[in-house]
Amino acid sequence: MKKFYGTDTYVQSAGIKNDLEIDGFAISVCQEIGVELSRHRSRSFEEMEKWGDPISSFDLVVALTPASRREVKDLTRYSHCELEYWPIMDPCGMGETRDARLEAYRQARDEIIARLTERWGDPIA
Repeated sequence: MKKFYGTDTYVQSAGIKNDLEIDGFAISVCQEIGVELSRHRSRSFEEMEKWGDPISSFDLVVALTPASRREVKDLTRYSHCELEYWPIMDPCGMGETRDARLEAYRQARDEIIARLTERWGDPIA
């Protein structure tokens, strides 16, 4: 989001768990398009709350998994936060070879890019 539309809009990445390392395949395919994930750390919705960014304070949350959609619905049931669900293919464990796995991650990355441009138009950056 930040790469394509700049930093004028406040954007955070979060999920249900925070104990996961960023997947090396995700780092590789994002690096191909100039997005640096190697220093990124996963955050949970609970952590965001502790850091002063309650999920209910956002205007829009985009959930990429059914589990995160359920969690966000629960966390925002009394707020005016809009929720969109983008059922993106989960590339984890797909493909038998390194090249096949990278291709699955590229497909997921490209699905996200397609959803971004469908929602917000052509990138400005």
